[in-house]
Amino acid sequence: MLKFYWNGIRVDNGKLQLCHYSASQLLNHPADTITIYGKRYRDFCPAIHRAFTVSNGSDMQTDYFENDRIRVEPSHPCYAQVKAAYVAQELHHDKTSAKRYARCTEQQAA
Repeated sequence: MLKFYWNGIRVDNGKLQLCHYSASQLLNHPADTITIYGKRYRDFCPAIHRAFTVSNGSDMQTDYFENDRIRVEPSHPCYAQVKAAYVAQELHHDKTSAKRYARCTEQQAA
């Protein structure tokens, strides 16, 4: 069972696999497609590979490495959970940015 969090995906109460969500407009995908990017150049586990189409264009011969990438279209069964994780990620980033801004403002006022 996959559980989506603001900062990663957990499979069957295992270790959290860190990721980042992006919801930018893509040319060859429907509107509202969400992209999940793995972090730290670690491959997603087999359970995630079974649930999604994972792509990775790394080329060891030319020293080109990239993180795993998943495109989640609105028609995917897990889309609602992925969308909720994306929204939670954005709320988390807004909250931490507001705290940083408040600290900077206080330091400048002092």
